[in-house]
Amino acid sequence: MSLFKARDWWSAALGEGEEFDQGCLCVGDVDNSGSGHDKVVVGSYMGMLRVFSPHSSAPGEGSSVPVEAQLLEVQLQNAIIQVELGKFVSCSDLLHLAVLHPRKLSVYSVSGTAGNVEHGDQYQLKLVYEHNLQRTACNMTYGAFGGITGHHSLCIQSMDGMLMFFEQDSYSFGRFLPGFLLPGPLIYNHRTDSFLTVSSACQLESYRYETLAVATEAESKQDPDLPLKTAGSSKRLSPDWTFVLGEVSLELSVPSFSHASSSIFVLGERNLYCFRDNGQIRFMKKLEFNPSCFLPYASVLDGMTNLLLGNHTNMLQVYQDVTLKWAAQLPFVPVVLRLANFPELKGAVISLSSDGHLLCSYMGTDPSFFSTPKVDAREADYEQVEQEMKKLQRFIREASRTQDILPKADSEEDLIITATVSSTMESPSQALIQDMDGLPVPSVSVQVTVKARSAVQASKMTIGLQSPLAVTQDHFFLEPMSVGSSTVVEFSAFLNGRFPPADLTGDITVSYSSPTELNPKGVPRVLQSVFSLPLALVCVPSSTAKNTKFKITVETNQPPVDLNAIFPEFSSKSEDKDGNSLAFQLLSGAKVTVLASKTSQRYRIQSEIFEDMWLVVQELVRRFEDHFSALGVNDFKKSFSGPLPLQDYFMSVDQHFQLRVSAQQYQDLLSERAVQFRAIQRRLLTRFKDKTPAPLQNLDTLLDATYSQVMALAEAAEENRSQLDEAFVRLRSATHFLVLLLTLWQHLSNEQSSILEATLLPLLTDTPQLGWEESCDAAVSHLLRTCLSRSPRDQAASVAQTGGSVLGLPRDTARLKKHISLLCDRIAKGGRLTLASEVHTQAPIQVQNLAAPGGVEPIAEAAGDGEELEQPPEATKFIKKKQGSKKVKKVWGMGTCV
Repeated sequence: MSLFKARDWWSAALGEGEEFDQGCLCVGDVDNSGSGHDKVVVGSYMGMLRVFSPHSSAPGEGSSVPVEAQLLEVQLQNAIIQVELGKFVSCSDLLHLAVLHPRKLSVYSVSGTAGNVEHGDQYQLKLVYEHNLQRTACNMTYGAFGGITGHHSLCIQSMDGMLMFFEQDSYSFGRFLPGFLLPGPLIYNHRTDSFLTVSSACQLESYRYETLAVATEAESKQDPDLPLKTAGSSKRLSPDWTFVLGEVSLELSVPSFSHASSSIFVLGERNLYCFRDNGQIRFMKKLEFNPSCFLPYASVLDGMTNLLLGNHTNMLQVYQDVTLKWAAQLPFVPVVLRLANFPELKGAVISLSSDGHLLCSYMGTDPSFFSTPKVDAREADYEQVEQEMKKLQRFIREASRTQDILPKADSEEDLIITATVSSTMESPSQALIQDMDGLPVPSVSVQVTVKARSAVQASKMTIGLQSPLAVTQDHFFLEPMSVGSSTVVEFSAFLNGRFPPADLTGDITVSYSSPTELNPKGVPRVLQSVFSLPLALVCVPSSTAKNTKFKITVETNQPPVDLNAIFPEFSSKSEDKDGNSLAFQLLSGAKVTVLASKTSQRYRIQSEIFEDMWLVVQELVRRFEDHFSALGVNDFKKSFSGPLPLQDYFMSVDQHFQLRVSAQQYQDLLSERAVQFRAIQRRLLTRFKDKTPAPLQNLDTLLDATYSQVMALAEAAEENRSQLDEAFVRLRSATHFLVLLLTLWQHLSNEQSSILEATLLPLLTDTPQLGWEESCDAAVSHLLRTCLSRSPRDQAASVAQTGGSVLGLPRDTARLKKHISLLCDRIAKGGRLTLASEVHTQAPIQVQNLAAPGGVEPIAEAAGDGEELEQPPEATKFIKKKQGSKKVKKVWGMGTCV
């Protein structure tokens, strides 16, 4: 931080909401008064042109534009990109103002008339001439091009890299810069009669005016409609010299004073460069800050140049070549710096910010009010420090023992979210698809009430449903709420796809800001809630089916119940009035039949599609629990006798995997055809540019055929993508179904069931970079090596691993199927799922030497236990395999080796 501030001599705030940049300020005797005093001309991107004659400010005048200092204010029709003062009118030695607009160049004269009353002089802006540009302008420069004295010419750089030259009120010629991509800064060097710019390749280039004048005519190459002003030759344009900067340039400057007779200054993002006129570098200064603008000016020492340099830390620094001489603090980040002479002050520094803060200042010794805080020099109390250290260590131990991912809330939530789902379907339906296979698609109304316990600012509510379910509106913007107030929003949910969903639950997320005393704007908070949609939204009652392909039997320890009582909304159209059978027809799937045994507590669920049974079985189990809980039964149990339908589940896995492989093949074919298409385009473009036409040799036919192939492949890839989305939803349904059956089979707890579901469903959506197969395989392999390992030795081998391979699309699903089968088998033999950390437990003696060469021998699986889990190279390289002894019998049971 600088010790001194820039002394504020005069300042003004230019409008509200206006923007300014480097070219929006120029200084000079714009009204040709002949007094030698400068005026300040400012143009904004909003089209406002202002002329000031600053004078010493009285106290309190710096907050707004002083009326006495403003000579002129004109609203132009177009945005002002750059303003310059020069001799732009032929047969006149007076200074005129050139204003560059995006599509127009205007030259004005500013004149003042002495007033007859106390209001002072009157100033007028008069248009002398203007040029309508055929291209969008970026910036401009001026000078005595070609060595002509007495007047100045203008050069405008367009956004597409064309240099347009204007000599007073006439257009001279235009040239395109070679290898152009993006426009850079442009400046004219009068000493060498050349133009300097920084290309998009981050190199400084110099083009002589003579070279530009005799180069190939730009209009004849790309714009034949423009009139030809100068007969161009056939010479190609090339720079006189170049220098690779390696960074983007912010500004160029060519000083005209005698002390810098051969200096070219370039301001980069990290460095300051100084070159001679022939392109040789004089010096380079590495900057330790982000510069914003600079201005070279004359030095009192011969051979040296002073520089004003502004940066993004609100500092104005004065350099003499590479030596820092002075630093002053500014109230803003300057985007342009100029020097001016006023009647009351010579050599004032004019600075302008991007939001319109105009300041005239000078270097002085106005000290800053910042004071360094006093250093506390008292000795440290070691006993107090030790007590604090013990307290912090106790906190760390408690935090390491508790493995909660999310912190517990210290107080109640600011909002209460209540979702109410209507018990009846809407009429008429709000669904986008009115019917599927002749069945009407219903919709259900959901009402969400948000009640505030404390004052909250504007909040946003987002509704999330899994595909193919959809809602009429998924985003709501809520007004600020006071204590006790509530807001109610309503929306409709419906099926919007021709396949059944995997989940009927929805998420409500409310993001809001809760203001505090120290933060009135509010602390961002997020609150979530879950609601469930009815089964009747995706299926309708139907007649029972006798012969089906897939059958599942669920048993209970209670007497049989009436299915019509369990599903009252489906019993009205049921054919079986005794309640022993009930059928559900999915709107976009197969028919699912539930049969209750008359003599036992068994219930059979059957269907033609395996995964379509998931929603019905889930709803059946949930309603059983609610029914017996309402009757006061505390020992209700449900079970599945097995075997697990793994082969039926693996059919969904294989279908999803094949579609992923097809998607990758389509992507590779599209890349090949795209490369071929671009190669044909380049060859055709070369033929069309050739001055001596050559036969196309059927390249146009090949281009059309390649284009047709690209479009056909894109359509096929899009169709495969939609099929892949449907296959993934069906795979999710099958996985949920498998987890439910495994939970009923082995009577897993809720925690173990959650771990199993997170293992088999690690992703909610597929991505091209990461898919379900590799993610699930990694999760299952981790469980098989940790809590479901054969012995503590394998778990230690897993801990000894230093990393795993990068996840990617596997070659096939054989390894995944084997691991899932092994997972189910080990759970069936007594293995239990847990995420408890084993870091602090003592390793068994038999595995302490695992990492040493010739360590322990791996224990083989018992007969019928499935194939052995493949160990990665990182783990197997520490284990020395030996021939197992035939006298030792190894038995697997309860996760330990006997």
